[in-house]
Amino acid sequence: MLAEVNGSYVKLFKAKGEFVWHRHDNEDEFFLVVRGVLHIKLRETEIILNEGEFFIVPQGTDHLPYAPDKAHVLLFEPKNVVNTGTTASDKTVENPEWI
Repeated sequence: MLAEVNGSYVKLFKAKGEFVWHRHDNEDEFFLVVRGVLHIKLRETEIILNEGEFFIVPQGTDHLPYAPDKAHVLLFEPKNVVNTGTTASDKTVENPEWI
């Protein structure tokens, strides 16, 4: 995590490969690509984000982020959000590291 702003965390993560299908029932999720390309699969479409582009996944929306190659992504979300939402996974992080 990089910062805390008004009850939300600003997180930086490095993505490569697929994450997990998940959703956040009560929170939107903001993705901003700093470096590389990030794909966000939704059930009916796929969003492709290049450097400098962002997308907000609306609350309650199933999504699967993935990066074919390494991507650096800023994520803005409320402090209580679990990274895998309602999906139990080995990729769940309960206490993210501060950078």
